Amino acid sequence: MSTTTVDTTEITGIPHVIGGARVHAEGRTAPVFNPATGQQTGEVALASADLVHEAARIARDAQRAWRDTPLGRRQALMFRLREIISSRADELARIITAEHGKTVADALGEVARGLENVEFCTSLMHHLKGAYSEQIAGGVDVHQVRQPIGVVACITPFNFPAMVPLWMVTTAIAAGNAVILKPSERDPSAAVWIADAFAEAGLPPGILNIVHGDKEAVDAILDDPVIRAVSFVGSTPVARHIYSGAAAHGKRVQALGGAKNHMVVMPDADLDGAADAAVSAGYGSAGERCMAISVVVAVGAIADELVAKIAARLGGLRVGDGADAATEMGPLITRDALDRVRGFVDGAAADGGRLVVDGRELAVDGDGFFIGPSLVDAVTPGMRVYDEEIFGPVLSVVRVPDYDAAVALINASRYANGTAVFTRDGKTARQFEYDIEVGMVGVNVPIPVPVGSFSFGGWKDSLFGDTHMYGPEAFDFYTRRKVVTTRWPDPSESQISLGFPTH
Repeated sequence: MSTTTVDTTEITGIPHVIGGARVHAEGRTAPVFNPATGQQTGEVALASADLVHEAARIARDAQRAWRDTPLGRRQALMFRLREIISSRADELARIITAEHGKTVADALGEVARGLENVEFCTSLMHHLKGAYSEQIAGGVDVHQVRQPIGVVACITPFNFPAMVPLWMVTTAIAAGNAVILKPSERDPSAAVWIADAFAEAGLPPGILNIVHGDKEAVDAILDDPVIRAVSFVGSTPVARHIYSGAAAHGKRVQALGGAKNHMVVMPDADLDGAADAAVSAGYGSAGERCMAISVVVAVGAIADELVAKIAARLGGLRVGDGADAATEMGPLITRDALDRVRGFVDGAAADGGRLVVDGRELAVDGDGFFIGPSLVDAVTPGMRVYDEEIFGPVLSVVRVPDYDAAVALINASRYANGTAVFTRDGKTARQFEYDIEVGMVGVNVPIPVPVGSFSFGGWKDSLFGDTHMYGPEAFDFYTRRKVVTTRWPDPSESQISLGFPTH
């Protein structure tokens, strides 16, 4: 394994963007690091509650004119935004790599998946259509329209600093809302870049506001009466906090939580293909994906061979600075994350697992937040490495005797974001799709993230709220339906009737 690091010493101030203006730090700040070097490269302003409330009121004042903007103009803006992002995707990808650590190729993939939702929003006139029924009673017609909520908040995670904001804010803005976006304070620069891209596309000031911060800013979002809806992606404990806090204040809320994604490998599967998929989905982006495969479920007698094939592939992975084109896996986001993942590997053998590949043995020059890929066999429920979301390059193997045991294992998990089955048998695949209690399912597809015309979301403790992210359900979330009943009677028809209206 090899690594290349870049020495970056300049500290950049990362501002809020409120009402179209850059607002620099006046008070608390937080450091931003290049994970590949361990060096601080930026300092991000952390918003006070008062600043969040001020941003919300600026957004409210701007939103009325944006709601009045014809749909065709909003749609044209989305087309311009698409061209800006697609033409400068490499620029955005390198910003992501510098603060998150993932490879540039992986960051470009993130930007591409975010662009899918921009493209979906270019058809906003179709997605915002209402409904009409005439003559539901004598001379009475009914129609339904979609109207924006007003001001909405989007709280996004560190692991996809461009894709998840593009999942949320594009739909919210297309639907006529103003947005308060609070990105992760660990890698905030991508959100500022996106705000600049929106402004270049012609979005009026105050419609997209970037407010950096920590728990103080989040709690202010939950409390603020101007903000009427909250979208969130992150860990399950925080998702639960946001869901309960937003609901207690009467807000609409969708909060996507953690994951523990299982990949079932049946005895008839192509084991080389399954091993390739497990490595790709388990260690891509250093495992810091909510749809990463973290558990391989080996069914029957193929376990030994499958584990050996996965282990053989790990020795050839190139771990290093994501800015190096030769790198396949970058560092973790922070030193705390590194220490946490090391703790999982430390405890795996003590809990009874067999450490086949030990990522702690990776030696990297410099002070970056690196750990190599780890593979743990003979994992069972009850072990910490199985029960908790690791969010790092640690892949567990659970051995089960048959299909029924595999399904029971997955359905017993409190997480239900994504899962996959690898098999050559169509009947098994169809039965798995039918039986499994998980929100997103892949058949010989290890990371079944839906394309932009469908919606993203899990079940159980992976989703709080009843609306999934992006796609058609996002337009449902960011709009309210209003039903209008009309009648144009002749004056001679007027009469007093205290009975309940009927047909």
